[in-house]
Amino acid sequence: MARGAAVNGTERELTETQALRVEQAVAAEATYGALPLLKRERVWGAGDFSWVTISLAIATWAFLTGGATVLLVGFVEGIAAMLIGNSIGLAIMALGSVVLSQRLGVEQYRALKSVFGVVGVGIIVFTVVLLVEMGWTSLLGVMFGRAFTEISNQAFGTGLDSFGPLVTVFALVAIVGGWVVLSRGPVTISRLNRFVAPGLLVIVVLMMVLLMSQHSWADLLDAPAMAPFENEQLNFMMAVEFNLGAGLSWWPVMGTLSRLTRRPKAALWPAYGGIFVGTVVAQIVGMAAALMIGEADPTAWMVPLGGPILGVLTLLFVGFANVTSMASIAYSTVLALKQSSGRALARLRWPVLCGAFLVLPAVLSFFPGFMYEKFMTFVVVSGAFIAAICGVIIADYFIVRRQRLPLRALYATGAQDPLRFTGGVNIAALVAVAVASVFYLWAYNPITLETQPFFQYGTASVPTVAIAIVCYLVLNHLLYVRRGRGGYGAPDTFAAAGRR
Repeated sequence: MARGAAVNGTERELTETQALRVEQAVAAEATYGALPLLKRERVWGAGDFSWVTISLAIATWAFLTGGATVLLVGFVEGIAAMLIGNSIGLAIMALGSVVLSQRLGVEQYRALKSVFGVVGVGIIVFTVVLLVEMGWTSLLGVMFGRAFTEISNQAFGTGLDSFGPLVTVFALVAIVGGWVVLSRGPVTISRLNRFVAPGLLVIVVLMMVLLMSQHSWADLLDAPAMAPFENEQLNFMMAVEFNLGAGLSWWPVMGTLSRLTRRPKAALWPAYGGIFVGTVVAQIVGMAAALMIGEADPTAWMVPLGGPILGVLTLLFVGFANVTSMASIAYSTVLALKQSSGRALARLRWPVLCGAFLVLPAVLSFFPGFMYEKFMTFVVVSGAFIAAICGVIIADYFIVRRQRLPLRALYATGAQDPLRFTGGVNIAALVAVAVASVFYLWAYNPITLETQPFFQYGTASVPTVAIAIVCYLVLNHLLYVRRGRGGYGAPDTFAAAGRR
């Protein structure tokens, strides 16, 4: 009897242990894989997500965006262009990413199977998303390298080239640091951002105080644009378009980050407001620095302005903030690559997969001068494709599906998959993205800077979104909706489960 009781107790312990291991495996797959997050697995409240978005927004790329804006317009016009462009771009971005992923708790690119098909998502991820996020990640690394090169020059009088080999070395160090943070998952990212985001806000205010302690407001307000065209209306609209593209550029990462929030309001308003506030504050400083000093990048002027002690400490903190920003944007990209690769990357452990992605930005860090010189072109070109993609997502989720999505279909495979479309590709979606993107590049060529006459009155991004929506609605109806394909009108199993 005693032996039997002991055996039964051991079996119960084994069963409980196995159940715990299964639960842990499922939770890990939800965080680092494809499964929807349960309520208890959503680790961010509105405050947590606000710190994440503010920290991302005040990364040093925001200073460069402000500096690039005043190439075309003065300080007052620059603020107007920044407010208009970011408010529109972030609204389009949030509708095209945050709402869908947060509601379902599903990784963004798994959810987009309902729009593009499983193969279509892979096409989007391995072209647009991979290239855009590789560029942003490498840019953060290069900025980190420039910060520490400047520290060496000021502290030890080394006279190192601002785009020399040591910039690449420090950029690689930053990428390794980003991998360390990224490999530990979103909880670690959130904890670090609770410290980084408030510190960045303080530093940005300090930068503006230091700038204006040596320059008057009259000088700042009267300072002309640095390299404008003759047409003032065209200058202003180019500045608006550039900031609109900067707002759109958050699309690849924001949906996946939003799914970690507990409530819709905890996702939508921090995603929009946190980035908007952080961007506005940092861009104002970048614009002021570019007009008064001729440099928007704080790595070039922070130490001379703040002094050898305060300036170096501030640069150290900004450099560290770039590492956490790198981890935040890479988290979404690595998940996207894992989801879109089928079985090719599914078996790789999370740290290995993170390292594999960061190899690509590491290669770009060997060309630091190129990343800075082509910054404005990079932002606008990426915005062209993202505007078209967001238009298609808005049309499908809000207009055609009316926010009712069969959750189980996101995980279905084979002939029984209602989201199979045409061999796993929603042809209507990809054609609409292609047509709208071509229209954008015709309306505004960011390489040659040639524009069509209507551009200076309505930007290129806004009509691009409209064209993507109309094109998708027509083609999707002809190819799928009227034929009963694509899971349109299917029961919303997620909503039904939530009412029980």
